[in-house]
This record gives sequence, C-alpha cells and structure tokens, in this order.
Amino acid sequence: MLHLIQDLFEKRVNQFVSDKRTHKVFFPKAEQKQSALSKRDAEIVKVKAAGRIIEMNEEEEFQTVKYQAHYQYLIKQKEMLYMEEEIEERLAKFYKKALVMDEEINPYEYQKSPPLPTTLNLEETDERLSFQYNRLKAVQYAERWWNSYNPLYIKFENDCTNFISQCLHIGGAPMRGYPVQGSGWWLQNKKWSYSWAVANSLKLYFALSKSGLHAREVSSPDQLLLGDVICYDFEGDGRFNHNTIVTGKDADGMPLVNAHTYNSRMRYWAYEDSSAYTPNIKYKFYTILG
Repeated sequence: MLHLIQDLFEKRVNQFVSDKRTHKVFFPKAEQKQSALSKRDAEIVKVKAAGRIIEMNEEEEFQTVKYQAHYQYLIKQKEMLYMEEEIEERLAKFYKKALVMDEEINPYEYQKSPPLPTTLNLEETDERLSFQYNRLKAVQYAERWWNSYNPLYIKFENDCTNFISQCLHIGGAPMRGYPVQGSGWWLQNKKWSYSWAVANSLKLYFALSKSGLHAREVSSPDQLLLGDVICYDFEGDGRFNHNTIVTGKDADGMPLVNAHTYNSRMRYWAYEDSSAYTPNIKYKFYTILG
C-alpha cells in the first residue's frame, strides 16, 4: 500500500512547481500554495514529498489508509532562498487499488475545556516573576522539536499551544499559578493550567498578564521579533484555535513560524495556504516582554 501512496506523491509534486493541470492528478493544495506564494512574489523552485502509513483497513476490494505526508519546499523570494516544511495527516480510500478519495484530516478543531471565568486569576505570589526572555533559546527549541515531541513534557492530541508554552519556558519564562488550573501559566506533576495547553486560554492569558510571562499586543506582524507568538481564530468567532512561534523572517521582513498539531517550520505567518483558513480569520500578534 505504501507504494500506492508514494505513486500518488510523485504525480502531485510537479504541480507545486508547474502550471500544468490534468483532471486525474489535479491537487487543490498545490494551487492554494502557489496562489499564496504569488501574493508575496515568491515561488517554489523544488519540492519533495514522502509518506508514512499510520493506519490501514481493508474490506473486500476497498482499502482505507490514514497516512502522514511530509512536504519540503525550497522557496525563492527575491534573492532569498529558504526551506519550508510541513506535516499533514490525510485519509485516502482505494477501490481495487484505484484512488477514489483523498482528503486532509483537519486538526484545528476548537479545544474544549471546562468553563473559564471571564478573567484568569493572576494574583502576585512569591514566585520568581521577573525574567529575561532568551529569544535564541526559544527559537532553537522550536527548530529542534517542530516535528517531534520532547519526552520531558506531556504530549497532547492538539499540541500547538503545549509546544508554544515549551518554547517560551525554555526561553526563560517563569511558571506561576500551580495548582489552580484556571490560574497563571504552568505545567507540573502531569497537570497544567488551561493557558499552558489551550489555544484560546493562552491568548486570554497574554491579554491579561502584567508580570511573569507577559506580552504586548502589536498591530501588525512585521513588528514581531523572533520568539514572539501569533494567535489564530480561523472562523473569526472569537475562539482562538491555534498558536505559532516566530522563527524567521522572509525577504519582506514578515514572520515565518513553527508550529505543532499540523507540524510545520518556516511557514508564512498568514496560513492562507491552510485548509483551515477562512475569509473571516482573525489574528493577534504578541511580542513577549522580559
């Protein structure tokens, strides 16, 4: 079955670097990616794709395959070249070894948590609240673990905010609030605050915290520095679904980001090439203070 997936990739790869389209191999993801890049005067000059089967079920002449796709894009923008990578989980169905369906498994569902108060409990304590944020260490950590999971931390099914919290912690951000789940920002004894692991709660924490780990909202992404955080509300309904960390800048000085859940590195901040993107998307841009 793996060879069928690999054959599928080989038919798709050229679509990322070519305008040619045929009905049998047309891949909307490639068109979406090209469209987003063209807005930045950028293009993919080379791409590699590989697959790994996660689950496979067979029933008579039907085969259902859940698999992971790893894309590597060499992107050229003006005189700059950089490598973007992303991991995507997909579900494919075959009938007599002929592909009949192949679609992305959308990982950006809103994380449900117990009801939160309108404000988080952020009373000062004797904990160490002042710190100097080491942006280099945070970025190095984001690069080291963008496509794997540090065994020293808990792994979540929806891991994007947990990953960002790890990066911030490695950058020197102090934890506070333990053991109250709705208080502060912390991970301890296999327990965690909502703000550590839930996308919407971390955004709320940034908006309210005045010491320890705290941040200032800025109005545009070009104001962000390496190690800063972007929060995403894909549907524009006020509930934030996703967080990323800035790990680079493109030729125009705009952020490139790393993230978990849909594991990616050096991805353009706007996520216009994501299947989760909608015209109603809202962003919050936070520069970390410390």
